[in-house]
Amino acid sequence: MSTQPLLELDRVGIHLGGRQILSDVSFSVGRGEFAAIIGPNGAGKTTLLKLILGLRPTSAGRVIKHQATVGYVPQKIVIDSDIPLRARDVVSLGMDGHKLGFSFPSRDRKEKIEQALVDVGASEFADARVGELSGGQQQRVLIAHALVSRPQLLLLDEPLANLDLKSEQEIVTLLGKLAREQEIAILLSAHDMNPLLPVMDRIIYVANGKVASGGTDEVVTSDGLSELYGHPVDVLRVRGRVVVVAGD
Repeated sequence: MSTQPLLELDRVGIHLGGRQILSDVSFSVGRGEFAAIIGPNGAGKTTLLKLILGLRPTSAGRVIKHQATVGYVPQKIVIDSDIPLRARDVVSLGMDGHKLGFSFPSRDRKEKIEQALVDVGASEFADARVGELSGGQQQRVLIAHALVSRPQLLLLDEPLANLDLKSEQEIVTLLGKLAREQEIAILLSAHDMNPLLPVMDRIIYVANGKVASGGTDEVVTSDGLSELYGHPVDVLRVRGRVVVVAGD
């Protein structure tokens, strides 16, 4: 894995509605690195992704993307099963990359769509109505939609939400493979770090308006999270899982 940075946040602060949401946020994500933003509901995970996308202004600090092209998978989109939209149609919409400055020759369009479907393991249901697909299959299609423009940095907002255990594991494995084999920098948000432990290089833990970043063993400790939350926190490791509980 290369250490070349694609994304850097330098002492970033975020205000919303006159309230400080996050302060002094600093971390970087390198080419081929798998990083996850972890934290409770309302901690600011989605807000942080929107800031990186340029959809929210910073109140302090800098977001540096080093001219990296960016793909984005939003929180799950509900698509009615009656809508005659095939999986490959959804992926093809990602070719219209004018927002990111992409332009593909029309003769390459089909080839790039097919390759994106192959990359996420969605070829076998490419012609199915996307509204009739399972949650895991839909997530693959949304990832292919973001991948077809060949981003260097892929942002995903809660991609594991509402997936069954098997689909969750499959999506994590897929994203780890994309980071490793295509050297795409992956940055996603999630509530639970445990499904990500086998592939995660860096954790960005968000709580109480602050962020701690580093390796899991470095960040997810009783002392480290107690300082982050501002009250005692116990970190337990049981059968390969990490459990974070409020202390006395």
